[in-house]
Amino acid sequence: MSLAAVLADIAACRACAGELPHTPRPVVMVGGETRLLIVGQAPGRRVHESGLPFTDPSGERLRAWMGIDADTFYGRPEIGVAAMAFCFPGTSPKGGDYPPPPRCAQLWRPQLMAALPQMELTLLVGGYAQAWALGDRSQASMTQTVRAWRDYLPHYLPMPHPSWRNTGWLKKNPWFEAEVTPYLRQRVQAILES
Repeated sequence: MSLAAVLADIAACRACAGELPHTPRPVVMVGGETRLLIVGQAPGRRVHESGLPFTDPSGERLRAWMGIDADTFYGRPEIGVAAMAFCFPGTSPKGGDYPPPPRCAQLWRPQLMAALPQMELTLLVGGYAQAWALGDRSQASMTQTVRAWRDYLPHYLPMPHPSWRNTGWLKKNPWFEAEVTPYLRQRVQAILES
């Protein structure tokens, strides 16, 4: 199936209608030239409203980690975003968003990945993306998986979510910004320049 057909089917998907507290609005940003794919958990409320991925403070931190600005992030066809779930799953009464419903990945991930043949690097942002992509190769925790980042290169780079909720994690794990982000910036530049 062509990428255009997959994206049209994703845009029309209403598999979770009635289960979500709002009308489904799939948010995906990929194209035929996508070579760097960012796979997070699911769109947040702001992304649901804007229809663009990472239009929130998490996106600002992610772009800082990548060493690029918003114009580059949204304007370069080499960069794509396709979370584990394409629609905002709603907000938990405890705060934060609900986890991504597994149905979305089961329905769409194999078809979407097959339609992106030029992939060079996938950023696995958070535990859900890491568990899906790495399977048995994932470590016991997200921290351990990210710490073992070199084991997944050159195709995958596991990362924490750039949410403000992970500020404490970043303070406890300074090696991430000291070791992983310089590598990430180098790879992003190489992909954009080639």
